[in-house]
Amino acid sequence: MMLSRAKPAVGGDLMQADKRKKKSGKIPKLEELLSQRDFTGAITLLEFKRHVGEQEQDTNLWIGYCAFHLGDYKRALEEYENASKEENCNPEVWVNLACTYFFLGMYKQAEVAGFKAPKSRLQNRLLFHLAHKFNDEKKLMNFHQNLQDITEDQLSLASIHYMRSHYQEAIDIYKRILLDNREYLALNVYVALCYYKLDYYDVSQEVLAVYLQQIPDSTIALNLKACNHFRLYNGKEAEAELKSLMDNASSSFEFAKELIRHNLVVFRGGKGALQVLPPLVDVIPEARLNLVIYYLRQDDVQEAYNLIKDLEPTTPQEYILKGVVNAALGQEMGSRDHMKIAQQFFQLVGGSASECDTIPGRQCMASCFFLLKQFDDVLIYLNSFKVSIELSG
Repeated sequence: MMLSRAKPAVGGDLMQADKRKKKSGKIPKLEELLSQRDFTGAITLLEFKRHVGEQEQDTNLWIGYCAFHLGDYKRALEEYENASKEENCNPEVWVNLACTYFFLGMYKQAEVAGFKAPKSRLQNRLLFHLAHKFNDEKKLMNFHQNLQDITEDQLSLASIHYMRSHYQEAIDIYKRILLDNREYLALNVYVALCYYKLDYYDVSQEVLAVYLQQIPDSTIALNLKACNHFRLYNGKEAEAELKSLMDNASSSFEFAKELIRHNLVVFRGGKGALQVLPPLVDVIPEARLNLVIYYLRQDDVQEAYNLIKDLEPTTPQEYILKGVVNAALGQEMGSRDHMKIAQQFFQLVGGSASECDTIPGRQCMASCFFLLKQFDDVLIYLNSFKVSIELSG
């Protein structure tokens, strides 16, 4: 979302040089491959020219660009780093290098490279996202003010809203863009994902169907469909939806395989958790939370606590889970400190504007009052969503 663009992230000089090359007929093949988004073919052509000594200007940048769009960030990093070391290198290499660092999770390096880049809308979007990663609200607002009412900037803003759990705000942006750009089919997946996060699983399915009619083999969309089936029906239904993904996930799309393995553990009620989840803890954010849940179900409260104690919660789910773990540990150890921490986490979620009228939010308030031994208030909150649970059951 942050890096959505219709043109390559290269500077004006490079684009002008490229136009001149097209007019002179030197590399029409490369332009054709790029326009068709055949990045594998483009890399093959560029490497061949490099091998036979016909290397064009900024070949490193173009190979890096193609590798980046193929998701081969390590290869892109190698090309961009080499380009940055050249004398009088194209200054636009820095923003490309910074974006690559970002996608590799190397945020400090991304910031250093980003500030070396000439000012541009892409640079501002990158620094905007880095400010979010660093939890720097002051910088976040500064870069926010620089955003313009253009598609790329608005998509960047929507993704920040999503990551800050402001799902309705993200939906509003996506729908507004879709009104004028029906051909941006992938935005339907983003909208569907937001509805999933809001627990509107049936609505998520309806929106997702629009995309799957056109792109029936999309890994991300099929995975989301499986997750909706898990919420609406059961793990068996969800696993059936993942079968085609398991059969067709390409060897180059390693993240898809990791995501599928992770979700299968969830769909199977935790089966295989200790074999699959630990290596994914720092790869898929939900892996840590699901491993904590697994330990809680095994009554291994201490392991659950060890895994979550250093996590700085940013979502309602993380606050709730930290509350549950601290409550369980507090009861096990007789620790009033842990019980107080749990009560505060529950109160934060239950009292928040986004969660106060949801079932999880009211469950949190019931848990908070239970720990405070205010049982009349517990009953008020439990009864407030009793009818909803009976109807859904």
